[in-house]
Amino acid sequence: MKTLQNKVAIITGGGRGIGFGLAKAFAKAGANLVITGRNRNTLHNAKEKLESQYQINVLCIPADGANEDDVNNVINKTIKYYGKINIVVNNAQASKSGVMLKDHTKEDFDLAINSGLYATFFYMRAAYPYLKESHGSVINFASGAGLFGKLGQSSYAAAKEGIRGLSRVAAAEWGPDNINVNVICPLAMTEGLTKWKEEYPDLYEKTIQGIPMQRFADPENDIGSAAVFFASEAGHYITGETMTIQGGGGLRP
Repeated sequence: MKTLQNKVAIITGGGRGIGFGLAKAFAKAGANLVITGRNRNTLHNAKEKLESQYQINVLCIPADGANEDDVNNVINKTIKYYGKINIVVNNAQASKSGVMLKDHTKEDFDLAINSGLYATFFYMRAAYPYLKESHGSVINFASGAGLFGKLGQSSYAAAKEGIRGLSRVAAAEWGPDNINVNVICPLAMTEGLTKWKEEYPDLYEKTIQGIPMQRFADPENDIGSAAVFFASEAGHYITGETMTIQGGGGLRP
C-alpha cells in the first residue's frame, strides 16, 4: 500500500516549480491533492498531468495566500470536496530576490511577508480544526537565505525566519493534538532559480560553491521525498525539526 493512500494534502503553489515537484511526490505516494496558486491555467495543466499519471484526484483552487478570504475558501472547498484535511504544505512564496537591503522598499518587504509568513499563518490557523481531527501534518518551507544570511535576500530571509519561528511554536502547541509540524529549507533547481542564475551569476556561483555535492536539490526526488516522509506514519513522530536540502544536507536542530 502507498504510504499516503487516501490522504488529502493541500499544497500551496502546487502548479509549478518546487510545488509541482512536491505534488508529484505526494501523488506518487497515493495522496489526493488540493493545489493552489494565482494562475488558473498553470493549476489546470498540473491537474491534468497529475491525474493522468498517478490516478489520484486533484482539486485546483486559484488563491492568493496573502488574502485571508482566499485561504478560507480553499479550506472550505477542500472539506466540501474531500471531507477531511490530512496534510498542509505551505510552499508558495514571492519576493524581490537579488535586491540588496539598502535598496528595498516597503512594498518589496510587504511582498515577502504577506505571501510567505502571513499565508503560512492563515493556512495553518484555518486548517487547524481539521488537522486536529485527522492527527495531521504541517510542512512549512523556510530557507538557507535566513539560516546563512544570503546576499540580496533580506525580505525573503525575514519571511522565512518568521515561518521557522511560527513553526516551532506550532510544533509545541499542537503536539498534544497529535499534529506534527516540520520545516524544510530547500535549494532546488527550478524555473525561478534558473532565471536567478542568469540575472545574478556571481551570487549563483558563490551559492553553488557552498554546497558539498555541487548541485541543487531535485524538487520531486529530494524535497518531495522528504516532505512525504514527514507526512507519513513513520515521519509523524518527528516534529519541530528543520531539514536543509541543498543537493545533500541533513537534519538541523
